[in-house]
Amino acid sequence: MNTLCLDFGNTRLKAAIFENDRLKEEIFLPDDKTETVLQLIEKHHPGRSILSSVINHNEALEPLLSNKSVFHKITHLTKLNFTTPVGKPETIGADRLALVAAAVHFYPGKNILVIGLGSCITYNFVNQYKQFLGGSISPGMDMRFKSMNDFTAKLPLVQADWNFPLIGYDTKTNLQSGVINGIVSEIDGFIEKYAQKFDNFNVVLTGGNSAYFASQLKNKIFADYNFLFKGLYALSELNNCPV
Repeated sequence: MNTLCLDFGNTRLKAAIFENDRLKEEIFLPDDKTETVLQLIEKHHPGRSILSSVINHNEALEPLLSNKSVFHKITHLTKLNFTTPVGKPETIGADRLALVAAAVHFYPGKNILVIGLGSCITYNFVNQYKQFLGGSISPGMDMRFKSMNDFTAKLPLVQADWNFPLIGYDTKTNLQSGVINGIVSEIDGFIEKYAQKFDNFNVVLTGGNSAYFASQLKNKIFADYNFLFKGLYALSELNNCPV
């Protein structure tokens, strides 16, 4: 059976097709129009579908998915494979719930810090007792570049260039060094603080450019670009009744 997993983030709209429990294909969507998603459905014929959305998406998609498959939208009412002993669980983002679900599914019985690189960087900690304790949120890479352009009179908007020098020699390379090295140091710092507090501890890094940042960190971690989709699949299995 095919499962359609939809991840609507602040920057990108993505989909993944699972054939049984195997990730078969990842697709970047140009928009959330009904026709766009209908083409996916007609091509892959999913028996189940699940949506993680942190944006105001096209409302017509939910009845479409419900009509064409066994559908679940992630909300604070979603059945989870972990508990959330935190204040106001209804405020936890759907993307964070999916990342924690993947951590519990693939690393049972361990303390896991899942770091998601997106519009924001999220630090999501679930302990060995399957309790999601929360974490931290900080600005993502593009947001850091953009904020320095938006809130200053003369700093330009630059893009990431992985060949930047440690010591910047002009404005562009100074900004690149500051943002990218700053993120590396931030992630290493968080990992060290968690490692000091918890034993039996693992870290998963996922999201955009996770392979690059994983290679720069001094701490040993697991990099899995599709970790969120794996969490969506696990939640679909938990919440969607057999067809």
